Amino acid sequence: MLIAVALSALAMTAIVALRYLATSGFFAWLTGRVRPGYHAPLKPQIGREIRWSLASAAIYGIPAGIAAWAWREHGWTQIYSGWTDYPLWYLPLSVLLYLFAHDTWFYWTHRLMHRPRIFRVAHAVHHASRPPTAWAAMSFHPIEALSGAVVIPALVFLVPIHVAMLGCVLLVMTVMGVTNHMGWEVFPGRLVHSRAGNWLITASHHQLHHERYACNYGLYFRFWDRLCKTDRGLSAAFRR
Repeated sequence: MLIAVALSALAMTAIVALRYLATSGFFAWLTGRVRPGYHAPLKPQIGREIRWSLASAAIYGIPAGIAAWAWREHGWTQIYSGWTDYPLWYLPLSVLLYLFAHDTWFYWTHRLMHRPRIFRVAHAVHHASRPPTAWAAMSFHPIEALSGAVVIPALVFLVPIHVAMLGCVLLVMTVMGVTNHMGWEVFPGRLVHSRAGNWLITASHHQLHHERYACNYGLYFRFWDRLCKTDRGLSAAFRR
């Protein structure tokens, strides 16, 4: 059993690392096309971001590997594959449930990471990226990486989700994690400044967190920031 779990963890570590390299690499390339020279003075920083991110991939791979093993070998998770196992309307709802649960966990653990002692020990690694780049999405101290790595694997044991919808959750998590750190806004202004956009977090919103630190803690949605009065709007550098 231990060998099977270890192999599953190694496989998931490789998948997480390759997903990071492919997604961050693509958006770093896109940054070079849209903002020529933006990364030129940041090469030492980018090297650190990649090293921390690959270490984080190993940490993310362990709980993901355990969940994958529990699903494939024993069916212990709430992941299902039949399209008629639950009503079709539950498919998008399950994605929203996962994203909201992840966002809630992230908001409160992120605020905790900004307590002075924890910040110095762990979260300072992420904020050492000034400004953040597409490579900074997983640039975490192991303590912070562990706090983020357990969320989705824990949810698959608690909340039913179709395997395809779980893929959608992971896609959103990966793309938003990278694009929020690019240093420029990849999404069109008509979305960012729309009524729906006022509740979503993109680079325009998250960049202000990296500028001011004590605000804009959310991951996908601005719900908790608004409810807890930590929303400070968009970075002035992104306003159009």
